[in-house]
Amino acid sequence: MYSRRLRVFAALACLASSMAASAGEPVAQVRVAFDRNGVVATRAEGMADLATGRKITADDPVRVASISKLVTSIGVMRLVEAGELDLDADISTYLGWTLRHPRFPDTPITLRLLLSHRSSLTDAAGYYATPLGQPLKGILDDPKAWDGTHAPGTHFRYTNLNFPLVTMAMEKVTSERFDRLMRRLVLEPLKLDACFNWESCDAATATRAVVLYRDAQPVRDDNRAGKPACAVVVEDGADCDLARWKAGENGALFSPQGGLRISANGLAKIGRLLLNGGEVDGIRLLAPASVDAMMAPQWTFDGRNGVTHEEDTGDGQNKAFFCRYGLAMQTLATPVDGCGDDPFGDRVARVGHSGDAYGLRSGLWVDRASGTGVAYFATDAGGSRGGAHSAFSRIEETLASGPPSP
Repeated sequence: MYSRRLRVFAALACLASSMAASAGEPVAQVRVAFDRNGVVATRAEGMADLATGRKITADDPVRVASISKLVTSIGVMRLVEAGELDLDADISTYLGWTLRHPRFPDTPITLRLLLSHRSSLTDAAGYYATPLGQPLKGILDDPKAWDGTHAPGTHFRYTNLNFPLVTMAMEKVTSERFDRLMRRLVLEPLKLDACFNWESCDAATATRAVVLYRDAQPVRDDNRAGKPACAVVVEDGADCDLARWKAGENGALFSPQGGLRISANGLAKIGRLLLNGGEVDGIRLLAPASVDAMMAPQWTFDGRNGVTHEEDTGDGQNKAFFCRYGLAMQTLATPVDGCGDDPFGDRVARVGHSGDAYGLRSGLWVDRASGTGVAYFATDAGGSRGGAHSAFSRIEETLASGPPSP
């Protein structure tokens, strides 16, 4: 009888959450506010898994989408500090082959240009579906992979493909697989129960995954049985033997551009690391100068020098979403006509990154002047209305600024 009641409760919870989702409300939303010393407020509402009625918590791992780029950049800066990478060196020296825009063959492409989306690459030729055992380099032979008008360093165009190339340089200089490398450089030192594309997480962590939904239908991380059988893309009929991995062959395998699974509390720890100039809870991960370099805008919108939205998700904003960008870090509230990059609505120049994929919207933002920050996400939020005062969605504006005072 008790078991039956549990099943009935789960079914009712699933129905209630499905009705909320169909009414335009997220399936789940989590917001964690923090300062330099720790978490100061947490709000978690909704379901991590509709099918079981499992409630969301701030410790549940979720695919945070493009916030992954910021965390990948922390790994890059650790290798820069170790002298293994140079932000301004021709990345061809690391890749072992020449990366050049076919129309601008004399212009080197550097890690700095890739991390700040000024490489002149585009996502039009694809970037994530190259299977295990095939080189990503082949994508670059497609003319659609390149912005045909702008030379590297002259124009901003948000491009996910940049980050698999960054990853390939990281792998070549260390001979380590990206997901394991990021565990060594960032996740384990910070004692974060997190991973890129599940392979290096344990089964128990995977079963606590936040399921991603569109219209209440699961689209990612429905992990009730544990880790996915294969964490990477493979050809139809091919096995998933990761012994076939080769350093620097295919940097998209573990999704450095969007595949980080981490909790909201874990993101808050990353935010505190940034607030404290590279140190958190007694752990020094980066020098303050490295954090400053990540945050400093490499590009600022002047009305014509960039594509100010992510082309994968469309250009439906009437204001610019991207207006300042550093080394995988956005700066908000840019005082330039046409910019809508202020979801908080208070004109404070916070730094961090947004995320938008598979129905999830996410954000990690810190205000260095006040020593405060916020990490948030919402699932099944792809249908959220446009924001009231920014190019962000309404749910992002709500989660950024927090609930109204009683």
